[in-house]
Amino acid sequence: MKTIQLCNRSIDVLKAYQAPTGAFPAAPDYPPYNYVWLRDGTFIARALDLVGEREGAAAFYRFASRTIVAHGFKVERALAAAACGRPIDDGSCLHTRYTLSGEEGREPWGNFQLDGYGTFLWGLAAHLQAGGPWEDIYRRAVDLVVRYLTGLWQHPCLDCWEEYGDYRHPSTLAAIYGGLKAILPWLEDESRKTGFHDAGGEPEGEQNPGRMVLKVDDVLERLPELARSEFIRDGNWVKFAGQDAVDANLLWLGVPFGLCSLDDPVFTATVARIATELCSGGVKRYAADTYYGGGQWLLLTAWLAWYYRLRGEEAPARELLAWVEDRADNNGFLPEQVPENLTSEAHYHYWLERWGPIANPLLWSHAMYIISVRGMEV
Repeated sequence: MKTIQLCNRSIDVLKAYQAPTGAFPAAPDYPPYNYVWLRDGTFIARALDLVGEREGAAAFYRFASRTIVAHGFKVERALAAAACGRPIDDGSCLHTRYTLSGEEGREPWGNFQLDGYGTFLWGLAAHLQAGGPWEDIYRRAVDLVVRYLTGLWQHPCLDCWEEYGDYRHPSTLAAIYGGLKAILPWLEDESRKTGFHDAGGEPEGEQNPGRMVLKVDDVLERLPELARSEFIRDGNWVKFAGQDAVDANLLWLGVPFGLCSLDDPVFTATVARIATELCSGGVKRYAADTYYGGGQWLLLTAWLAWYYRLRGEEAPARELLAWVEDRADNNGFLPEQVPENLTSEAHYHYWLERWGPIANPLLWSHAMYIISVRGMEV
């Protein structure tokens, strides 16, 4: 009964905080997170699609698409900067977060992140597969994002935790791979409709969907090989090259982005390390994490449960979901993390003084709980 109640409460929370624009604030009552992240928003929309709330999901994808198109001039800026070896800064990249009206944030932030844009493609494709119409605004946004990702996928950028921007990250590559692979059938359909099936002599961008298909095919062929050559060490995936730590975001490689199959021995060895080294009731991001002391994240705990459920291992999944359920407050809100099994007590108090209490509710936590309960397909 607790699962049904919290799942229903989570649906209500997501719907209640959706802005009239279609945007979802990451955490409505926590000022630093009162923005829209494409990554968070896409998983929220995916959760709504899974429970039949199609219009809420569609409203988010329309918002995200309008926002991408409005800032689409930055795609050429970023590609030009990369081609010339210049840094990709806030003025030349698509940002990772936007206001609820689709504007860029003005405070300093780590904005050059690619995983959110891959995640957007993955979620939009799932929405379309579930019956959502292929709207013109989607097509325009997809064209921009595909050009952006196929041009920059090898470029170092911040990871999904907005850290280590001088590195490439397997979780980011997984999101790019999963997004491009998921949206490819719609690109191929556009190519057939226009009659552009080759790369010869036609202009770039939306005028030549055939060229876009070829670029995507090229990335889908090359990316897995690069990832395996760079990020596998001693039989498991690592957080980034040059060290041997694992990160819970490595779950993305299998669930949902499919860079690895769920029974791939390197991936299963990696998940075993995550479960052993990062999970003590709930799941930490990574062992050296000090954000709010390095506590246990509800969305990652639900993510590991999702993996176990897809593998048919209901007992460990149920244990993890029960842990999440027990962390809901009296309002049925799920926070970002809880200060349990901290890595650094001093850093917990540092962040409390700097930004206040931990974000609660975090809409991504509610979304991942719904997905773990309801999402038996990736």
